[in-house]
Amino acid sequence: MGHRDRVLRGISRAPTQLLISLLIAMVASASATDVRAEGLKRNVAVVACETLAARVDAVPSGSPVFLRSFDAMKDSGPIDEPSLATAAFVYDNALATIALVACNRAPQAGRIGAALLAAVGPAVNADARLYNAYIAGAVKGAPKPNGWWSAEQSRWLQDGYQVGTATGNVAWTMLAFLTLSDRTGDVRWCDGARRLAGWTIKYAHGASDAGGFSGGMYGFEGQQSPLTWKSTEHNIDLAAAFAWLSRCDASPRWEHYAAEARAFVSTQWDPSSHHFLIGTTTDGHTPNSATSALDIQFWASLIPNAPPEWRGALAYAERVHGVKNGFSFNSDRDGVWIEGTAQGALAYQVLGRRGDASRLLENISADFAPTGLLYATRQGQLRTGLAVGPTSVTDDFRYYHWPHVGATAWAALAAKGWNPFIGAKDGQR
Repeated sequence: MGHRDRVLRGISRAPTQLLISLLIAMVASASATDVRAEGLKRNVAVVACETLAARVDAVPSGSPVFLRSFDAMKDSGPIDEPSLATAAFVYDNALATIALVACNRAPQAGRIGAALLAAVGPAVNADARLYNAYIAGAVKGAPKPNGWWSAEQSRWLQDGYQVGTATGNVAWTMLAFLTLSDRTGDVRWCDGARRLAGWTIKYAHGASDAGGFSGGMYGFEGQQSPLTWKSTEHNIDLAAAFAWLSRCDASPRWEHYAAEARAFVSTQWDPSSHHFLIGTTTDGHTPNSATSALDIQFWASLIPNAPPEWRGALAYAERVHGVKNGFSFNSDRDGVWIEGTAQGALAYQVLGRRGDASRLLENISADFAPTGLLYATRQGQLRTGLAVGPTSVTDDFRYYHWPHVGATAWAALAAKGWNPFIGAKDGQR
């Protein structure tokens, strides 16, 4: 029996006017809470949306633009890793595109989308592949993959991951194009998504009996090697992207590949622990249980018509990844991952847990940097338990206390209640 029920039982014989007064007070209190929650969401949305739009507007002439993924800050230290100082990661820019549409900033979204479309290349290019990162700033002609000058070595250097192509990044770019397609009706966006889908089928379609799609390609031009492991996250993204692509291109094959990706995701569901495994090992079949990933526990429930039992992954996330005032990336719970906490806020909102969504948004509302972007982490650094690439000898993929476009975009989506897998606010499609 709740507190409110106990109160009402206790006053059941009180004078009618007293009962009415108490009920009015209760409703007013609940309404005040709702108003505060809505005000908080609006404030987070305003800061996140205005910051992302301002980053685009800061590049003059209306040209296509890539946003730099991370800022250097006085209180977080310089970005002393040269591979990150000018990097515009495709994932972050695809997210920013979707978030700006959700923010009703379609012109700014279109400028980032135009940079992504330029990266895909002209229609005559049969292999419409993306690099994982480009040089941030205005795009004139073909975008340049990220790199930097080494004075010590007197040569231009690049990073093997950044010039590779991760399947999940391709999927998120498809989702960005499809979001723009829905908003503008311009056929070039659907065509761009279709061409990226073709690359994914050609280079990442799984050959093992586990089905699904593999990780993509790693390494430098002419020396690239396939990433043979399969990611639950990548297949979640593709299940949504292929299903959405079928809405603007009636070819039945998109639904077929959406079903394949979704079937792989189903194989990664562990009914005993009610959570998703991160994917497979390099053989493309053996389950990888070495680490746990937060994002997939939230994202799976955002797929249209996701099985109700998948919602149990949220309880797993709370139990295994939950930390004070947020969520950590993996099960070592070494700090708050702001991006993942915003993802949790969106998942809660889509599933009707609006109080929990507001609580998470309130917690991260204090994590905006003076530049307007949200920090990637609340502490100095955060381990993920993952490696950047196959040449890594340790789990060297980490997040740092730097203002981050990706985290800010997810906060905008959560505050707007915008599901990036369907291109609409909660309940609108």
